[in-house]
Amino acid sequence: MKSSAIQLMPGITGTLDTDRTSGGIRVVTDSVSHVESVTIGAWINAGSREDPENRSGLAHFVEHAVFKGTGSRDYLSIARCMEDVGGYIDAWTTKENTCICIRCLKPHIELAFSLLSDLVCRPGFPAGEIEKEKEVVIEEIQSVNDSPEEMVFEEFDRLSFGHHPLGHAILGTEESILAITADDLRTFMHSNYTPENIVISAAGCTVHEEIMRLTEHHFSGFDTSFSPLRKTRNFAMAGYHPFNVHSVQPIYQTQVVSGSITERDNSDFYSLLLLNTVLGGGMSSRFNLELREKHPLAYNAYTSLTLYDDVSMFNVYAGTDNRNASRALDIISAVLAEPAASMISPEELETAKTKLAGAMIMGMEKMSRRMSRNARDLIYFDRVIPLEEKIHSLEAVTPEDMNRTITRMFHAHQPSYLVFEAEEDDE
Repeated sequence: MKSSAIQLMPGITGTLDTDRTSGGIRVVTDSVSHVESVTIGAWINAGSREDPENRSGLAHFVEHAVFKGTGSRDYLSIARCMEDVGGYIDAWTTKENTCICIRCLKPHIELAFSLLSDLVCRPGFPAGEIEKEKEVVIEEIQSVNDSPEEMVFEEFDRLSFGHHPLGHAILGTEESILAITADDLRTFMHSNYTPENIVISAAGCTVHEEIMRLTEHHFSGFDTSFSPLRKTRNFAMAGYHPFNVHSVQPIYQTQVVSGSITERDNSDFYSLLLLNTVLGGGMSSRFNLELREKHPLAYNAYTSLTLYDDVSMFNVYAGTDNRNASRALDIISAVLAEPAASMISPEELETAKTKLAGAMIMGMEKMSRRMSRNARDLIYFDRVIPLEEKIHSLEAVTPEDMNRTITRMFHAHQPSYLVFEAEEDDE
């Protein structure tokens, strides 16, 4: 991709500022003048991999439980607070992060900070509401159990990481959820919802000075007397062993997942993004063409890249009929076994650079995407990487870089395979 291939419109990148409050919270603002709203996220650098033993699902349950009431708001007040002024609130938990975010119009930023800080700093965990929420989360678990695609990925993680927390389901199990107590919730928050673990990220119609003032004012009630030691995030690759598992399941369509993990190396960051784009990103990607267009074996075929603090995971997915599963596996295996130097052509690499740069630029049109991107940059790179620098880094990736990354990801050890085979129809 030539530098002149994509031209950035003036003002699309906004004005980026980063700072730290007197209490240690990192703040990033992305000021964009041509929108009327602002999206504000409180990011906590803690997810399900921080769940203690026998309490899988705790991080995710904390995310649910903070909405059940605070010192000054009950659950109904929380639910209506932003909706009554035309905004909304959302939250999610991953294996390494938790985010609570609010989108609102500019006149309601103060209200948004009041609510957001209540949830992060002053949850009440009312006993009756917590018990009811356990039933809600159990229903969420059941909904995942009804999705073969989600289930096969959860099982792949379990087989890959074993007893390590990365191998546990984010939602936990029915048994682990029922065992959670209010003390578990408070201990988890005291251990992980700490100033050094929090990033406040705002994108939209605002200025940095306003966000800093509101963060200083509202996020100042942390109990710093309780400072437990946090475990270092370190998955021992020596404990990983490739596997090939086939399991018959009560499903209609066979689910196929292949994958590899390797120690995270940020020097491979952009080449991994490009590898994911070439092999499984979009209609013209390798696996979509091979498994859907050239050989009509699957409706859904894609790759995914998951970057943790310490390891990188690359997966290939296809849903197919039992009769076609063996052929689909052969195609996936053949592609992953290709020599590094010939797996991706120079033309494919240049096309992937253009596709990925285009996706990055179009993502700038969504304030929620900007808010999340900036927060993740701060968490994982300790700085916000400007869009121009990201595009330049994509342009700089060479075929030799791709060869090194492919070798580390697919050839250093055998990829793993998990197949959920659909039950045969007896009729």
